[in-house]
Amino acid sequence: QVQLVESGGGSVQAGGSLTLSCAASGYTSGGYCMVWFRQSPGKEREGVASIYTSDGNTYYDDSVKGRFTISRDNAKNTLYLQMNNLKPEDTAMYYCAADVTRAETRYCRGGYCYCFPVIRYFSIWGQGTQVTVSS
Repeated sequence: QVQLVESGGGSVQAGGSLTLSCAASGYTSGGYCMVWFRQSPGKEREGVASIYTSDGNTYYDDSVKGRFTISRDNAKNTLYLQMNNLKPEDTAMYYCAADVTRAETRYCRGGYCYCFPVIRYFSIWGQGTQVTVSS
């Protein structure tokens, strides 16, 4: 059974940076879609970045594009989210989640295929790590 454990959250001022980590264990063979979701009080959980473990193709929500970078180290079974130029609106609980590669979340555009974070397909979750950005 796959287990995920996040770390790296904290409090920073606007414009600062944080790097979140998600250590994974219990993987079986095959490709996975790994996603960073976030949830603020009173808001729905939203996917901000995803990556395929098989080919490294990524997806970013427009709200974080150009500021966040998702990556993974397959040898260490660790997922990362480098967050730069943080804004107060980035304040949220951040969760990593995993799902097997499936057609329902595979989107292709111009020959580039990525995993779109459709939340109902993700059943493997970490406990979350809090990110707070002050102005």
